[in-house]
Amino acid sequence: MAALHAFLTADFLGTATWLWLVFLTIVLALLIFDLGVLHRDQHEIEMRESLLLYGGYFSVGVLFGVWVWFELGAQSALEFYTGFLVEQSLSMDNVFVMAMIFGFFAIPRRYQHRVLFWGILGVVVLRAIMIGLGSALVKEFDWILYVFGAFLLFTGVKMLVSKEEAHPDLANNPVLKFVRRHIRVTDDLHGSHFFVRLKQAGESKALLYATPLFLALVLIELADLVFAVDSVPAIFAITQDPFIVYTSNIFAILGLRALYFALAALMHRFVYLKYALALVLIFIGGKIFLHGFIGKIPPLLSLGVTFGLLAGGVLLSLLKTRDRPAKRTGDLEKHG
Repeated sequence: MAALHAFLTADFLGTATWLWLVFLTIVLALLIFDLGVLHRDQHEIEMRESLLLYGGYFSVGVLFGVWVWFELGAQSALEFYTGFLVEQSLSMDNVFVMAMIFGFFAIPRRYQHRVLFWGILGVVVLRAIMIGLGSALVKEFDWILYVFGAFLLFTGVKMLVSKEEAHPDLANNPVLKFVRRHIRVTDDLHGSHFFVRLKQAGESKALLYATPLFLALVLIELADLVFAVDSVPAIFAITQDPFIVYTSNIFAILGLRALYFALAALMHRFVYLKYALALVLIFIGGKIFLHGFIGKIPPLLSLGVTFGLLAGGVLLSLLKTRDRPAKRTGDLEKHG
C-alpha cells in the first residue's frame, strides 16, 4: 500500500500522478462509450446527433475544469477554461480540411465518424509528444516563450491581412505519395475497414491492402499536426503547466470532432470568425511581451477577452449571414 500511495502521489511533469490517471481514465471511458455504445453500428450522423454528442463532450470538459478548480485552485481552472476555449476555436479551420479530405477520397458520411474517432487516438499521442517537447523547452529556455509570442503575433497579423483561403493540394501531398509508394493501396472502399486482404489476378495468396479510409486517416492526422503548430504555442502562452495544457487540448479536440458533422454544414456562415481568431492570437502573443511592463494579466481577464472576441466574431457572422441556407456536410465536401 505504501508503494502504491507513493506512486499515486509522485510528481509527474509538475502534477501528482493520480491526477493524470484520472484524466486518462475519463478520456478512455468517453472513447469506449462513444465507439462501443453510441456508434457500434455505422450510420450517418445528422446535425442533431452531432450537437448532442458535442454537448456531452463539452459538459464533461466543463465539469473537469470544476474538478481542476477544487484540486489545483482557481487560477489553474481559469487557465484550463481559456486553453479549452482557445484550442476549440483555433481548431475550427481544421473542419474545412477534414471535409476536403473526406470529399477527396469520397468517404461516405456513415464511415466518417470512424475515421475521426480513431484519429483522436493519434491526436492523444502526438499532442503528448509536442506538449512534452514544448514543456521541456520552456523549462530549459525561458526566452522560448518570446519566440512563441512573436510567432502568434505574426500568425495573427497574417490572418488579419490575408484575403484568400489556402486550400491544400491533396493529390500532390508528399505524405500521401509516400504511403502509396511504400504500401499496397486499393482505390475501392471495403466497408469500414482500414485494411483488407485481397487476391489479385496472378497472385497465389491474398495480400494486405490499405483502403481509402486509411489514407483519409493519415491525412487527418497530418492536418492536426499542422494545426497544432499554432495551437500548442498559444496554450503555452496562457500557461506553462503541462497538465493544464494537455488536458485542455484533448478535451477541446474531443468536442470538436463530435461537432464536426454540425459545424461542417455551418462553417460557410462564420465569415468573421477568422478575424476574431486573429485578434485572439494577437492578444495572447501580446500578453507575453506586456508581461515585463505590466505584469501577468489575470486569468479571468484573459478568459473574458478571449471569450468576448470569439463570441463577437460568431454573433456578427451569424447576423450578417442569417439569410444563407445551411449546407449538408456532403455539399461542403464536394465544393471544398
